[in-house]
Amino acid sequence: MAARFRMSDLGALSYYLGIEVRQGKEALTLSQSAYALKLLERSAMAECKLIVDGLRYLVHTRPDIASAMGYVSRFMEDPQEDHWAAVKRLLRYVKGTVDQGIVFPETDKSGLQLTVFNDADMTGDIDGR
Repeated sequence: MAARFRMSDLGALSYYLGIEVRQGKEALTLSQSAYALKLLERSAMAECKLIVDGLRYLVHTRPDIASAMGYVSRFMEDPQEDHWAAVKRLLRYVKGTVDQGIVFPETDKSGLQLTVFNDADMTGDIDGR
């Protein structure tokens, strides 16, 4: 007996895996405002590793914190007080920019165009890997 599957149109995508999707006439915006607010609520926890892992997930739509995340992630094995201070500073920045996200503006009348570049062979570059 063959299985039958039904698909239904649920409308425009608005939320997926914790990422908020706003589709406007002039741009598509990806953000994680609700997730960032939840992370800020949990920031009173003394366990630095959990906070850093949460911030790492936030980088998906917040490339502006990627560099700071790379720095604080180095010290997850043995975090000291100054590392925790850096994480708290980063959390204060997130609080002030909680509605930030990635915006893909419409470039012309033909609709949204997304161009992505990737260097998958970074280890092949002896000087800059």
